[in-house]
Amino acid sequence: MDENAAQASTGASGLAPPAIVVMGVAGCGKSAVGIALATALDTVFIEGDRLHPSENVARMARGEPLTDQLREGWLDAIGEQIRATIAKGQGVVAACSALKRGYRERLRGFCPDIVFLYLEIDPATARRRVGNRKGHFMPASLVDSQFAILDPPGQDERALTLDATGPVDELVGQAMRLVRRS
Repeated sequence: MDENAAQASTGASGLAPPAIVVMGVAGCGKSAVGIALATALDTVFIEGDRLHPSENVARMARGEPLTDQLREGWLDAIGEQIRATIAKGQGVVAACSALKRGYRERLRGFCPDIVFLYLEIDPATARRRVGNRKGHFMPASLVDSQFAILDPPGQDERALTLDATGPVDELVGQAMRLVRRS
């Protein structure tokens, strides 16, 4: 991530409040890292999974991957919540897979200064983690479909890549060091 991205995400320095999207495939730890990061930054946390329309949840629960078209309204709901939170002068951390560049660009349409925190993980670890989750609609059988469409952030994107197999507190610490750097 470039220095400008770090500066744009540093609310404590008097710049715009941070807008961070924790992204990656199912099982990478988006929610756990996102909640901990939002707490550390004293910002609002948005759980993207809760904004899926019921039709999307039912489809995934049946083991059917979402199409780009089915994701559009969901991404817009997340983007609108990010925009509304920033408009109130509050920082925000959102958990959203944002698997494709186009999805990230759609979210940037709501808030151009979003910084993406990409939690990189291998397929076997992601499948194991998703398989061990209790009470979540996303089955482990869909993990491979997420890797099939995954377009990791490019060097020209405002993004930081972290190894998602590390402990949550270490991942948050790495993200905090970047966010606080000016």
